[in-house]
Amino acid sequence: MPATVYFLRHGETTFSRDNMFCGSGVDAALTDNGKEMAQAFCAFYQNYNWSAIYSSPLLRARDTALPISNVKKMGLTISDSLREISFGDWDGKTVDEVKAKYPELHRNWDSDPAQYSPPGGETAIQVAERGLQFVRDALSENLEGNILAVSHKATIRLIACGLLGISPSLYRVRLDCPVGSLTVIEIRKSGPFLKALAERSHLGTRLRNLSGT
Repeated sequence: MPATVYFLRHGETTFSRDNMFCGSGVDAALTDNGKEMAQAFCAFYQNYNWSAIYSSPLLRARDTALPISNVKKMGLTISDSLREISFGDWDGKTVDEVKAKYPELHRNWDSDPAQYSPPGGETAIQVAERGLQFVRDALSENLEGNILAVSHKATIRLIACGLLGISPSLYRVRLDCPVGSLTVIEIRKSGPFLKALAERSHLGTRLRNLSGT
């Protein structure tokens, strides 16, 4: 049986709701809606056989992973490689604030985040490299079965780009990853195979239709 990695983005935070930069420098908590998303995922997927459950060290990811970890009575393995991209000086700011204070830097980053980073932050290439290292490490420990990895919007998209041969420069304009969504990639002998992108059928209509990013 091939290994299948289920990349789950954490539930809603006030930063995702308000479209603010929320990278590894912001340890945001889940909103009540975000907690409901975590419970909805748990209810839908609790009968799956999980080989392992991994999470980013950030609170919003850990709190999304805990319900399924507790129900399955499985330990939660923290992986720093799953943390969100660092937005450096932009963390905690709105898009309009960043555009006003760093107009040229934002234009450069917006056009090619693989080559440009926010001041003090990471490039897309750096995040993709550590994200792919997570996949290699996880597969070396769990050679088959379902692997759950709870992570973040940029990180999940960049791992998917790396596995599927998409340029990291394009991660923001090619792949979606709303809060509470699943991206599922099966690791076959022939290579990575995308089985689901931004899947949210486990969430109710109200949660799927919330505004935000």
